[in-house]
Amino acid sequence: MAGSAPEGTQFDTRLFGHKLNLVLVFNIFTFNTCSSFIFCCIWLALSSLSGWRLVEQDFTVYNKVHKSFDDMGLQENLLRGIYAYGFEKPSDIQQRGIVPFCNGLDVMQRAQSGTGKTATFCTGVLQQLDITLVQCQALVLAPTRELAQQIEEVMRALGEYLGVKIHACVGGTSVSEDQRILQAGVHVVVGTPGLVLDMLRRQSLRSECIKMFVLDDADEMLSRGFKDQIYDIFQLLPPNIQVGVSSATMPPEALEITEKFMRKPVSIYGKLDELRVRGIQQYYVEKEEYKLEILCALYHILRITQSVIFVNTRSKVEWLTDQMRSRDYTVSAIHGDMDQNTRAIIMREFRSRSSGFLITTDGIDVHIWNAQQEYTVINYDLPTQPESYLHRIGRSGEIERQGVAINLVTHDDERMLTDIDKC
Repeated sequence: MAGSAPEGTQFDTRLFGHKLNLVLVFNIFTFNTCSSFIFCCIWLALSSLSGWRLVEQDFTVYNKVHKSFDDMGLQENLLRGIYAYGFEKPSDIQQRGIVPFCNGLDVMQRAQSGTGKTATFCTGVLQQLDITLVQCQALVLAPTRELAQQIEEVMRALGEYLGVKIHACVGGTSVSEDQRILQAGVHVVVGTPGLVLDMLRRQSLRSECIKMFVLDDADEMLSRGFKDQIYDIFQLLPPNIQVGVSSATMPPEALEITEKFMRKPVSIYGKLDELRVRGIQQYYVEKEEYKLEILCALYHILRITQSVIFVNTRSKVEWLTDQMRSRDYTVSAIHGDMDQNTRAIIMREFRSRSSGFLITTDGIDVHIWNAQQEYTVINYDLPTQPESYLHRIGRSGEIERQGVAINLVTHDDERMLTDIDKC
């Protein structure tokens, strides 16, 4: 390999298994605040899976692929909403997942974040609604209030010409206001498990007309401790309900859901290379204190226009925000201690490009939903859970967009890199 690194500073490539193709490029940079250290750029090329496959014998076989939304038998007004939203052609997961869900089959789809899983279920739900019946017919659960609100926004946009009524049950408003809206009648409820369960128990959310139940980002939901609430909700729903589950990873708890709640589901594995990310660049940092200098340098070297920066603690959010603002960067910050209205305002500002950086933690879901813009995701800290890695980097390559993801890693991250490789 051309070039060499000083003794004791080389990144151990053996940490990565056969799944990863590594290209190491060594460059030496010098900054005012630190001595020489290595930039080790690693392009992560995940091997493609050929479409989707059966994972258990009791799964339903569905082989048809629909290359166009026009070929799916969707309602005309739903098609208008899809194209008005900016979708031109279905992603791989949508080509395989929309029609079986529209046909009433249970669907389990596993694909990386950003490949169109959420829009698959949104389309399937909207296609099956009886708009003349103003009762809740579909219940969609999400792990965070931000994701629930974003699902509501997408479903509302796709169903713009259907006259669909959707409500996000996520808190931030009074319980009486949620009750008033639900009792007035809606077609779809999108919410977080705790509040949805509360509304069902109060009978403010009536379940007798619910025929579709969707778990979005199921692995994230389970990792946040919502398993018991999900089970309790399911017990309050009609027995023959259709179930859809989407997940970036498939932990044992998610497979347990398929066994308990789903009837011979169609199992869809999306193509891993469909995640439209140019590459995962991992910069090896000799010391933690050098990360800030590297981050600022990358901003200029890569000419980053907008970036979501992940750290692992709320105190780190505040520290990094102060440090970058002191260097005249326009930065937004968001974490779980903020109230819902503040968080919503910050997200709107970032989407409108009022700031160049959004610094956050894993506790906040930051789906971007802007097909016309490129984003960079930077893991200033690697996540504490390997499953969170796929969710983070997926933010850089949402549907129909290109993106870049960057990791800043130290020797302390070796164990986590090994765990990520096993994901």
